[in-house]
Parts: sequence; C-alpha cells; structure tokens
Amino acid sequence: MRRFGSAAVFGGLLLAVAGVAPALAHEHPSGITDLVTPAVARIETTARVDITLLDHIGELVHVERSYEVPIGSGTGTVINPDGGMVTLTRVVKNDRDVRIYAANKIFAEHHKVKVPADFERHKLKDDLLDHHLQECYPPKQPTATCIIDVTTEIRVFPNITPADEEGFKAEIVRVGDKPDSPAVLRPVGRADGSAGLPTAPLAAEVPAKDGSPVAIAGFTGRPAANLPETVDIAHLRAGGAGEGGRQFKDPENKVNEPEKLGALVDRGLLGGPVIEDKKGEVVGLLLGGGKDARMIGVREVTKALAEADVAPARGPIDAAFEQALTRFHTHYYGDAVPAFQRVLDLYPGHTVAAAHLKTAQAKRGTAEDEGTKRAAASTDAPGGAPLWPFLVGGGLLVLVVLATAILLWRRRLSDHEPAPEPSPPADTLPPIPPPSVNPPPVQARSVFDEQVDSTIVVGRSFPALPKISSTSPGQPVLVARDPGSSTAPDPRPAETTVQKYCTGCGMRLGPAHSFCGYCGQPAKT
Repeated sequence: MRRFGSAAVFGGLLLAVAGVAPALAHEHPSGITDLVTPAVARIETTARVDITLLDHIGELVHVERSYEVPIGSGTGTVINPDGGMVTLTRVVKNDRDVRIYAANKIFAEHHKVKVPADFERHKLKDDLLDHHLQECYPPKQPTATCIIDVTTEIRVFPNITPADEEGFKAEIVRVGDKPDSPAVLRPVGRADGSAGLPTAPLAAEVPAKDGSPVAIAGFTGRPAANLPETVDIAHLRAGGAGEGGRQFKDPENKVNEPEKLGALVDRGLLGGPVIEDKKGEVVGLLLGGGKDARMIGVREVTKALAEADVAPARGPIDAAFEQALTRFHTHYYGDAVPAFQRVLDLYPGHTVAAAHLKTAQAKRGTAEDEGTKRAAASTDAPGGAPLWPFLVGGGLLVLVVLATAILLWRRRLSDHEPAPEPSPPADTLPPIPPPSVNPPPVQARSVFDEQVDSTIVVGRSFPALPKISSTSPGQPVLVARDPGSSTAPDPRPAETTVQKYCTGCGMRLGPAHSFCGYCGQPAKT
C-alpha cells in the first residue's frame, strides 16, 4: 500500500508541474561577451621616485623632489573571486630606468639647464655640472650626488557603478621574461564585494578553425559613466602558437583587422581578453600595437597561472549572473528582473547587471517579453490547454490517494485490535456461592489443548501483570495465583468475599490483583 501511495503522489506532482516545465527549459545563448566584461579592469602602473640632489657647487644644498613616472597601462582580466588577474608583462613592468628620468628632471629644475625629461643619459656643456649629473645617474657610487628611492605602484580600476576613482592596489605575483609574456597580479588592500569579484571563464583551448569569430574587450581609460568598456569583433587566422601570438584576419577582407586592433591596443586595450564567440570564454590576451595586433593563447595564460600558484575559479556572483543572462538573452524579461536584482544584492557595483536590469524592467510584460507572449498564447489560442486544469487535477489526485491510504490504514488497525466484552448487568449476574472449606481440585489441562471451550493459561510474575493478547479474541485469560496463596483448607472462619471486576473490560479480578489480566488496566475497588 505504501509503494502504491508514494507512486501515486509522485505522479500527481509530475502532472501538476507539467505545464510549468516548458517555460524553464531554456538553453544558454551564444555569441555574447557579457560573461567576461564584468571582470575586465583598467590597470595603471606608476613608479614613485623620491630623489635628493646634493648640490656641492656653491654652499651645500639638499634638494628633494618626488616624481610619478608612468610604467605602463592596459587592461586586465579577473580570473578568481579573490581578485587574481592576468595581463601582459609590459603593462606592469618595462626596461626603462626611472632613476635616470628623475635625475634629468631634478637637474633641469634646480640648475636651470636644458635636459630632456626622458630615460636617456645626457651630457652638459658645463664640465662641473656635467660631472655632477653623471654622478647622479645610477648605479649608486660612494661619490654620488643623488640619493634615489623607487616604489612601484599598481592600481586596478574595476568595472563597477558608480565608478571607483581611487581603485585598489595590486602586487605582482609573476611576470614573464618578455614584454608580451603573461603577468599574474593579486590585490592588496581594498577590493570591492564581500562575495568576491566577478570573474571571467577561461577556455580550455583556442579555436583551430581559420576565421573563427572572437570579440575583444577592454578600457581605453579609467572606467566612468561616460567611458564604458570597449568591445569590438575580430577573426582568428589558423596556426600560430606560443608568445609570438596568433594573427587576426577578416575572412571577407572588408576590414583590416590587425590595423584596427593595433589602434585599440595603443588606446588602452593592451592585454585585454580575446573572447570566443560560442561559449563566451577567454581564449587569449591581446598584444601588439601600431598597425599590427596579435593574440597570445590561453595555454600560455594557464601555464603562467600554474607557475604563480593562482588557480582560476568562478564564484557565487558569476553563478547568479549566468542564470540572469539566460533569462535576459532569451527575452524572458519578467524572470530576468529578480535574477539581476539577486546579482546586485551580491555585488552592488555590477555594471552589466544594473544596465540589463533597467532594460528588463522596461520590457517586462510588453510584447517583447517571451514569458508574456507564451502565457497569452496558452490562454487565447484555440484548443490550447491552460495550466489550471493540470494543477487542479494533480491536486485532486493527491487528495484521493491520501484519503485511500488513511482508510486502509484505519481498517487494518481495526482488524488487529480485539473488541472488549461488555460487562453483564448487575441484576443478571448469578449469585456468588459461599466459599467451600474443601474446594474441589482443579483438573490440570494442557496449554496446547485446542478444544472449543479451552482457555490459554499464562504464567506471570506478581504483582505487575502487563497486557496480554489472546490468540482467540474474546476468550478470558487466566493468570498465576498469588504466591502467598495455598490450596490447603483455610483455618479461619468463612467470611463473605466481595467479587471485583475490571472497570475497563468487565473481567473478574482476584482479591490480590492490581491489574486486569486481560486488558492490563489497573484494578479499582
């Protein structure tokens, strides 16, 4: 019975939700960059140079200056919720010596001479000044005229709303031996989001087909309300591996893609993610510049991450965002609204989620909302089956199964419980004979005697007598005598004995019985 009841309940629930399933069975859309752009950030690297010039030409003078020297800038991609990110080495490190720049700068300002503010060593016409300038250049000598201290600072500006004007600091975990090698960073200090940061998924491999469509994403400056991320399309050429990079080419030859993407590199997309068109995963990083642009593959990126002991991972923000994108890009705007609100609860600065939420709210319930159109078609179309009959039918089926199970359960209990014998009226009871001095001996009978009028003799300890069930409902049950009783004649004079009966089932009780031997109820006088 239990198996039948469980199967019927499960069948009823399936019937009840049968009309809801088609609305939830959506496939994730392809050809989008929304999975990656929330994890794209602007990276700016500068060197702070504190320099003290020891002027020995006249009176001894100490001249102190501090300069902010740009090292590199470009685009980075966050690859785990802790803020680990990847970019190119030349975004965070270069071969130029900022100490030379500071020496040129301070000499030009203090001595009022023409020295270019660059990274080259220069000579002056004045021999004394030139001697002091050469002693200021690194490396540090015992006779140095300059004391220089350099601190490199990497600041990351995430893609959030409102824009973060300060950003957060990051440190280098690993850099390559070449400018276009992958570099791995991690944040230090402040990073937004208690649930972590949005991340970008990394692909397992680069598409091998010639002309495979991809997208390029990045920032040309610090993110702001009037400066969103830049996204452009491109196509990969076949072949190409390692740090040399893979080239781009439009299969229709309508656009010079290397030149177009090279201009984007110069504007700030250096190191930006190259996004595969089908799954929206990162397949490489953009490099180059001028009239040429290439891509370093994801295998080199994952190798650098492994050497830096930084594991790519996805977080709760990404899981919630993917669910919201599924609803949004399949035009179920009514379902997308609460999904995007959940993303913003986890990460209030999520720029893409906030933008899509506004669009979903504007289109919810309109003719563009697939959920609204599907609901209208199911109710208005002739012959279309509305949802409520399935729900009502499933509910009734569940109720019928439960009611049947309860009735059978109660019937089974009533079959196994013996009905108590009603006690006869007091006026119809036969008179109780006085006790005999020599009662006749009781004839012993086998406990296994199966005659019609047989009873079952059960021995029990005294005085507690638990409830005993009879094999034949309605027959009396005999119990053992009081251990202090005897079959010998009672030398005391005969007295009138008051017969006791069980108040629960009406069975007769002995003088010393504390419980009824049939139903187990405590004896009452």
